[in-house]
Amino acid sequence: MIPILMVLYSIGIGIGSRRGINSPFFTFESNPPTRFFLTWLTPRYAIKYPITNFSIDFMTQVWFRPYVWMDYRLALLFTLIIPLIILVWAFVQKAEVVQRLLMIYWRVASLLVISMYLMIGGFGVSFISALMARILIPISLWFWVDINDEIDYYPNSPLKLIFTSWRWATTVYCSLGAIALLPFLGCAFSRTALKTPYCSVWLEAPLIFKDYFHYNSKPAFLGFLGIVTLGFYIVYLSYFVAVKLGKHGRSATH
Repeated sequence: MIPILMVLYSIGIGIGSRRGINSPFFTFESNPPTRFFLTWLTPRYAIKYPITNFSIDFMTQVWFRPYVWMDYRLALLFTLIIPLIILVWAFVQKAEVVQRLLMIYWRVASLLVISMYLMIGGFGVSFISALMARILIPISLWFWVDINDEIDYYPNSPLKLIFTSWRWATTVYCSLGAIALLPFLGCAFSRTALKTPYCSVWLEAPLIFKDYFHYNSKPAFLGFLGIVTLGFYIVYLSYFVAVKLGKHGRSATH
């Protein structure tokens, strides 16, 4: 999700404003049937960027669109930016216990990236995978007894304070995010529902990300990559639950 950093945050300000899809900085124009333009208005220029393969009707407003975009911005903050900074900090400080837990976290949090590519492909299962990611991430942060003990006995330092604060903040964010996604699970089981503004509002950010960083790739291909990666993820998770968890329990040492 690293490439989303600048794109979703900046575009989200425009799309996620309470004034609707248009703002003083960003407007959308459609050229039927499925070609859209993102117009970036500056004091001197109006830069028109084409958004292809984008079949969402932007003119249909949903009251919770600002909250969806706020969720994407919070996801960038809590699941990407802060843990990445802490990981670099942990390597500099040679805090092995923090490194170990964060490496586990990145493996689990990769399900968020998979969900984004599934949304690009228009797969309803992305809503289920996104919900599972928000459930698994807090579990991965607190599940390991040995790591929890090591962190408790780790000397007090700014790194420990920031790391502990991030664990709690991410746990709260993912828990609330999982609750917020529950009403949208119906989008995973109906192609008709997925095309409605109620569901498609969640696809706006992934599709804009696609047009910025995968401009020459088809959504179907990116969605296929998401399906394949999801398959590998499920296989590894099943192996962990059936074999490693039963053998080693809540110990991350092995």
